[in-house]
Amino acid sequence: MTPDILFSLHGKTALVTGGATGIGRMAAEALMRAGARVLIASRKGDACIAVAEQLNAIDAPGTVEGFAGDVGTEQGVDALVGEVKNRTKTIDILMNNAGITWGAPLGQFPHQAWEKVMAVNVAGVFDLTQKLLPMLVASGSPGDPARVVNVGSVMGEIPMGDGAYSYSASKAAVIHISKILAKELAGQHVTVNALAPGPFVSRMTAFATADEGMREKVGGDVPLGRVGCDEDIAGCMLFLCGRGGAYVTGAVIPVSGGINVMSGHNIFEKAM
Repeated sequence: MTPDILFSLHGKTALVTGGATGIGRMAAEALMRAGARVLIASRKGDACIAVAEQLNAIDAPGTVEGFAGDVGTEQGVDALVGEVKNRTKTIDILMNNAGITWGAPLGQFPHQAWEKVMAVNVAGVFDLTQKLLPMLVASGSPGDPARVVNVGSVMGEIPMGDGAYSYSASKAAVIHISKILAKELAGQHVTVNALAPGPFVSRMTAFATADEGMREKVGGDVPLGRVGCDEDIAGCMLFLCGRGGAYVTGAVIPVSGGINVMSGHNIFEKAM
């Protein structure tokens, strides 16, 4: 089987939430370049429309459509589902990427930082998946299941708060709900997998990745020595969403440059 067959997404329709910036935009471009029709949505509809225009200007076999969509409330999810149904009868790929964070020191972390972050990062992921499930089930088959890819974080895998307590906990929840849904939906020909990224350039990480000097400093603390790049996300998405990933569900791919296996100093280091 040739790479073209393994990673082609011709004829597929995908929805990427938070698709105007960061990891979502990286994924949208990768899916479009592989031939998919990609719908991107975020709270900033104008930004999604602008990004769609930019991506459609690329000489690629797929297309991109941008519009507003907010997964932070039940009403927002319902409106997004309605807009998706107005645009397409099928969804083959759902990437739950939209997310928010909140940072504050321990002792000053506000209660509202939990409600807001969990609403978008956890409830929004679950509710959107649940409400698009009939469309996903309709498109899946034993040999070519529908795909759900949820964006977690390496901070949801290891005990790393960095002042973003609700964010880290929410991403742990995303990883766990991904495994639960993978188990429950396998029989309906829907795979559910998660990415657990480390540092990537995005609006959320702009405080630490806005310029090359900052990125080098952050990358210096990553075992593989750099922050993530577009190809790192593209490779994961084309594997999970293409023919090569049709037999994979419940996986958590650590796109974190090795942060996921950092465990501190060797326990006997000082005795050697």
